[in-house]
Amino acid sequence: MKKWFLFLVLAGWVLACGNTDNQGQLAANAFEAEKPNGEKIYKQYCVTCHGLYGDMGASGAFNLQESQLGLEERTAVITKGRNAMTPFESLLSKKEIKAVAEYTFSFQEN
Repeated sequence: MKKWFLFLVLAGWVLACGNTDNQGQLAANAFEAEKPNGEKIYKQYCVTCHGLYGDMGASGAFNLQESQLGLEERTAVITKGRNAMTPFESLLSKKEIKAVAEYTFSFQEN
C-alpha cells in the first residue's frame, strides 16, 4: 500500500513538473495582456474627432493620414493635448498612450 501511494505521489510530481509548455503559454498570454491594444483605445477615445481612418477632422482634429510627427511627438500630443484636443494623461496610462501613438501610423498611406 505504501509503495502505491509513493508511486502515485511520484507520478503526480513528474507530471506537474514536466509540463513546461503550458507554463510558457501562460507567460506569453500574460505578456499579451500587459500590452495595451492601441486600435481599441483609439476607437474608444479618438474616433469621434479623428474618424475611423484618421481623416475625419471633426472639431478641428488634424488629419492623421497626413501627419509627419514622429512617435515621441505623437505621444506628447496625446499626453498633453494640442489646440482643441483634450489631454489624455489623466485618462490613459503611458503604455496606453504609446500604443495609440503607434497605432496612428497605420493611417499613413504608403
